[in-house]
Amino acid sequence: MGFNIQGKTVIVTGAANGIGLSIAREFADRGANVMCADMDEARLKKELGEALDEGNMRYFAGDLRQRLTIANLISATIDAFEQVDILVNASRQVMTTDPMDVEDDSVSVLLEQNMMTALRLTQHVAKRMIKQSEGQETGQAGSIVNLSSIAAHRSQPQLLGYSIASAAMEQMTRSMALALAPHRIRVNAVAFGSVMSASLKSSVKENSEWRDDIEGHTPLGRIAGPGELVDAVQFLACESSSFMTGEVVTVDGGRSLLDAVGAPAH
Repeated sequence: MGFNIQGKTVIVTGAANGIGLSIAREFADRGANVMCADMDEARLKKELGEALDEGNMRYFAGDLRQRLTIANLISATIDAFEQVDILVNASRQVMTTDPMDVEDDSVSVLLEQNMMTALRLTQHVAKRMIKQSEGQETGQAGSIVNLSSIAAHRSQPQLLGYSIASAAMEQMTRSMALALAPHRIRVNAVAFGSVMSASLKSSVKENSEWRDDIEGHTPLGRIAGPGELVDAVQFLACESSSFMTGEVVTVDGGRSLLDAVGAPAH
């Protein structure tokens, strides 16, 4: 058992930018075979290059809210790498909510985009993991890691939809962990606070007061680097955490230790 993911095949969603892209690149650098999935094909090509027909990193463009697209993603991964060992549901959308606007559909949009897409992909990938582990009586058949947010436990009216979707993601994680445990597939999640992705870096560069506010509400006094989140995801994905399932690991520099009402979770 170890922290190593070399040679494992990983699907990472939301891999065209931000945290998903950081996870995909770090996993590839650490020797995993990585299928990067996102609906933004232009951004995938820009970030990952046009020619990815060889090596340990490929990409798949499509809307994973569509069931056929999910099936095609799994087929493309099998064609490229022959199996699927790890799924990282990193795709997420953040949008604000007007809690008093009856026409505001952000809650349903974010539940569909952030939780339902992850649930459907988890179900389909799990079936593949079960099939490829037939005849294997011991060891990990697969690992699934979901990305959540400390917003799941913080009450902020303008983040109503995002908070509900994050809470739903955590409950889905626990429920699927129980459902898949008999098949030796583990399901865990990482709930994060502020991570210095490319998008956040650009935002705080334009607004230094925002950065000061985030750091001021973080007991460790800084914003996490992408690699720190990747390490937590890798730990849950690999066999070093072989007796962990249904867990939500918080990586937030201590922010969730403060009052529930505080600085926004980014």
